[in-house]
Amino acid sequence: MNRVEGKVAVVTGGASGIGRATCLLLAKEGACVAVTDIAEKEGRGLVEEITEKGGKAEYWHLNVTQEASVKQVVSEVREKWGKIDILVNNAGIVGINKPTHEIAEDEWNELMAINVNGVFLCTKHVLISMLETGGGSIINLSSVYGLVGGPDMPPYHASKGAVRLMSKTDALLYAKNKIRVNSVHPAFIWTPLVEKLLAEQGDVAEGRKILDSLHPVGHMGEPDDVAYGILYLASDESKFVTGSELVIDGGYTAH
Repeated sequence: MNRVEGKVAVVTGGASGIGRATCLLLAKEGACVAVTDIAEKEGRGLVEEITEKGGKAEYWHLNVTQEASVKQVVSEVREKWGKIDILVNNAGIVGINKPTHEIAEDEWNELMAINVNGVFLCTKHVLISMLETGGGSIINLSSVYGLVGGPDMPPYHASKGAVRLMSKTDALLYAKNKIRVNSVHPAFIWTPLVEKLLAEQGDVAEGRKILDSLHPVGHMGEPDDVAYGILYLASDESKFVTGSELVIDGGYTAH
């Protein structure tokens, strides 16, 4: 308990899936949590759930593709709680699944605006705060597809590779400022997003069996599996960890 007691955390895409699990766990372990998302109903509902359990949280509507929105939210979080110790760049989309030669420029740019530009913008403005207050931990959600390739979803894979190297660059740039930056690389995690994708493709149960079989442990992960890794990187337990890749994949990349 109290692994991040007294810390202030900003979680993007915090209303569902891995983001939701992360918000719940950080609040349970003592952090003040800024739940940020464009899904206002779900975000406010999560804040109610956290506060009912005795945690501290507030919701902010945040579009990570808009710098003005990012700057305003970061400023308001800082005004409310005095600092930002933790940033979890979780907001992201899967995007279209087409071979490279069929992808339209706007389809590519839509995904990059969220998955890459969003990480840059949130990191930029939280860094400004962390530099003033003396340190912090930034955790960027990449993917196993930021480590290995796959014959599908070219924009998504490119974006997650970008996030991996953005993390290493910022780790080197800001190590002297006591700011740590790491990336997290989940395999398939059972979230509403994955369930929706399987539903669009047909049989959810059969699709889940196929995805389960891709992992040597025999099943997909759960959001909490990733949230506990994020908690470690957010806490002082990982004070000697920066520029690293935390792979949470049930053995997917061990093949």
